[in-house]
Amino acid sequence: MDMDTQPYALASEEGQAVWFLGKLVIMKATGEQTGGAFGLIDNLMPGGFASPYHIHRNEDESFYVGEERVKAERGAFIYGPRGVPHGFEVDGTQPARILLQNYPAGFESFPVEVGEPGQGA
Repeated sequence: MDMDTQPYALASEEGQAVWFLGKLVIMKATGEQTGGAFGLIDNLMPGGFASPYHIHRNEDESFYVGEERVKAERGAFIYGPRGVPHGFEVDGTQPARILLQNYPAGFESFPVEVGEPGQGA
């Protein structure tokens, strides 16, 4: 256990907000906060949003599907091991929200590096 990590809590809309690929993402946990164990990103996506088809070489990721479908019913959990090409699309016109967890930590810094500061969170 990393003795430098500390417990913390964030409300629903709290965390560093960033515009990334045309959607708002909110950093809920970073490698700095979790001793490198994982990152957690709250993704707020408009209806019809589609991620680019991509592959992670260093991180596994999992998704908790929030309010609408993303190739799974509401409340579904999806695991994607590193090295497997993947993408996702928000079905229909309604917005969707997913929590994306990557482990070990690392990917969560990418949207911050390439995105623009967000507002409202």
